Amino acid sequence: MHYLWLSLAIVSEVIATSALNASQGMTKVAPTIITFVGYSAAFYLLSLTLKTMNVSVAYAIWSGVGVALIALVGWIVFKQALDAPAMIGMGMIVGGVLVMNLFSKAVAH
Repeated sequence: MHYLWLSLAIVSEVIATSALNASQGMTKVAPTIITFVGYSAAFYLLSLTLKTMNVSVAYAIWSGVGVALIALVGWIVFKQALDAPAMIGMGMIVGGVLVMNLFSKAVAH
């Protein structure tokens, strides 16, 4: 169940971060509200995850997958370019998350 909560936390965080970008410094009401609701949901869902998963592992997955997804949203939705070093770095982050999940005994299953 912890992976469901964590997945929903990641999606909420990506929505909130996307809305934060669209809020133009929190000057647009609707994106600002979405930002606050999204981050609130993300942290609540992350707290549910932490009932059964180590904080270090959960946070690594949350932040790593979140970085990759928000970069994808930035590229597709906001037309923000990524150069090769940025893509390589994000690949390394995602690779690290995979190594933790596949090989670490610290990950709750």
